[in-house]
Amino acid sequence: MGVTLAYLSLIVLLPLSALAVRAAGLGLSDFLALAGDRRVVSALTLSFGASLVSAVVNAVFGLLLAWVLVRYRFPGKRLVDAAIDLPFALPTAVAGIALTSLYAPNGWVGRLFAPGGLFAPLFGEGGLRIAYSPLGVIVALTFVSLPFVVRTVQPVLEEMDGELEQAAATLGAGRLQTVFRVVLPTVTPALLTGFALALARSIGEYGSVIFIAGNIPYVSEIAPLLIVIRLEEFNYAGATAVAALMLVISFAILLAINVIQTWSRRRYGLGA
Repeated sequence: MGVTLAYLSLIVLLPLSALAVRAAGLGLSDFLALAGDRRVVSALTLSFGASLVSAVVNAVFGLLLAWVLVRYRFPGKRLVDAAIDLPFALPTAVAGIALTSLYAPNGWVGRLFAPGGLFAPLFGEGGLRIAYSPLGVIVALTFVSLPFVVRTVQPVLEEMDGELEQAAATLGAGRLQTVFRVVLPTVTPALLTGFALALARSIGEYGSVIFIAGNIPYVSEIAPLLIVIRLEEFNYAGATAVAALMLVISFAILLAINVIQTWSRRRYGLGA
């Protein structure tokens, strides 16, 4: 216990405490003034909003991917299974460059949505701009956080007895009823854990986003990048305020998810 607490203090608690002390030293009025800056609010809104969207997308499609990998056999299954872990091993800067080359207006995918592209008429005369926009931020965050959901849910699905689904079908339950009344209650705690991990990963992401975002203030500038910019400007007070806000908001979100996860375990009889 002593070693554990000492390690936790050195790696996590002390740096966070130092940030809290530095933020408290700014004074309430100065902190609120720095936190209320329109550029800071815009960057925080984009970071947390895009992270939430990407985590929700991955919660849905990550569950589907895990289900397919566990329940079905198909050619190339091992290749797909290995590809899911690619964002873990791939440097984030490389991922950002690759995504930008794909989704830029002249990229393989981006040109299909750019003016004159195949799908451009679906989005009006200007088409759809993916790279260098908030949508590009969501794409990058979805890419880097997908494995967290799949790898968290997959073991639970592997351990789930398939006879439960067969019993539900025998009792007259349809496919949707089986999913919502048998499968989802079992995987909900693990799905919430994967969602929380994906959200946390997305909030702090930097390398893969700065290339595809375009980093336009008030449009596609994320909070981690704004912290770096403030440090390069030697505006340590501004960087501290943004970092402290990210810490407080992240902690509140993860605490809420943890409470929901605990409730779901008790609700479905899976333990506290």
